[in-house]
Amino acid sequence: MFKKILIANRGEIALRVIRTCKEMGIKTVAVYSKADAESLHVRFADEAVCIGPAPSSESYLKMDRIIAAAEITNADAIHPGYGFLSENAKFSKLCEEHDIKFIGASEEMISKMGDKATAKATMIAAGVPCIPGSEGILDSYEQAEKIAVDMGFPVMLKATAGGGGKGMRAVWKKEDLKPAWDSARMEAKASFGNDGMYMEKLIEEPRHIEIQIVGDSYGKACHLSERDCSVQRRHQKLTEETPSPFMTDELRNAMGEAAVKAAEYIKYEGAGTVEFLVDKHRNFYFMEMNTRIQVEHPITEEVVDYDLIREQILVAAGVPISGKNYTPQLHSIECRINAEDPHMNFRPSPGKITSYHEPGGHGVRIDTHAYAGYTIPPNYDSMIAKLIVTAQTREEAINKMKRALDEYIIEGIKTTIPFHRQLMDHPDYVAGNYTTKFMEDFEIK
Repeated sequence: MFKKILIANRGEIALRVIRTCKEMGIKTVAVYSKADAESLHVRFADEAVCIGPAPSSESYLKMDRIIAAAEITNADAIHPGYGFLSENAKFSKLCEEHDIKFIGASEEMISKMGDKATAKATMIAAGVPCIPGSEGILDSYEQAEKIAVDMGFPVMLKATAGGGGKGMRAVWKKEDLKPAWDSARMEAKASFGNDGMYMEKLIEEPRHIEIQIVGDSYGKACHLSERDCSVQRRHQKLTEETPSPFMTDELRNAMGEAAVKAAEYIKYEGAGTVEFLVDKHRNFYFMEMNTRIQVEHPITEEVVDYDLIREQILVAAGVPISGKNYTPQLHSIECRINAEDPHMNFRPSPGKITSYHEPGGHGVRIDTHAYAGYTIPPNYDSMIAKLIVTAQTREEAINKMKRALDEYIIEGIKTTIPFHRQLMDHPDYVAGNYTTKFMEDFEIK
């Protein structure tokens, strides 16, 4: 087992990893930018190393500084959390070259699954259902037009290096294809330095449902059931739940089997997520694979009583998994609490928290690095907490979430708490009747 793990991240996920490490008797090293000197992950780690100024490009994305921090503190492993360098093939390789265990996917695995077109081709070879579309990157607009006409509209153009909805365009008729092609390529080039595009059939009334998997170094994988992540704004998740209100036993078994097949085909090691789009007829299609821990992993932990961070560390140390697949016995919902003003189009709201009170009680969990007096820097993602509730049924979980949101007090900044409170009363959400288009018609009151 590892003696000391450096956490190459910040905020709540860094603190989350530190907690599990301490429970396992493993020493921890926090890295931080100058803007994060007062963050809780710095305070609770055994050691802390400043790696640069506030911009992430000068701190959390500086591979050489993170490797140097690991070497001077004698850390024998690095946990990347999510975001930043968690899915960076070069960083995974760099850790290997310095004899530091990267608690995540290998360089080969990240490269294979990080490019969406390559990932799709791999999944087709594995026999996993994929959305009909182009085979790999489109060579020209003429090829795009031919495939679109052959498939039939609507279609979706996607940047192969995309993320966060950038370089994506839905096209409903032929005459709109060329303008969408030009604007998507321009946006992809500006955002990722890569204007490669591919095309898929547009899925009607889609749900975004993902399967949590864990694979070990012996070629074995298992799944821990699904999470429904369909409530999104600009392709960014706002709230998640498990089990999905749209799920049936038959669909869960089929999707779980497909996810395990995908993981074992590529000999995946570590915790990962196979993401699917599910149409209104409950046909499901592979969308992408995230080769890291997810923001929403706590709801899975709560319904199957399973520490995913602990399992990541064990797998990285060479411990085999049990191979058991899991079915949720409870219902869990997560609300992402962001420092944003929902009444001003979710505009970021950094600044000092003047008053802070967390909800409590049975079945309530808070993952956060925030506290009264903490100043939220403007340099990073605006998520400051995750509020997770767990109950026997979905109805009980929604009622518990309402109560918890009413108790959650954060003053000095604007947060998304009022939005989530409104969401919990929305008749379509309460009925479980929502898709990835849900927020397009949601009116903030």
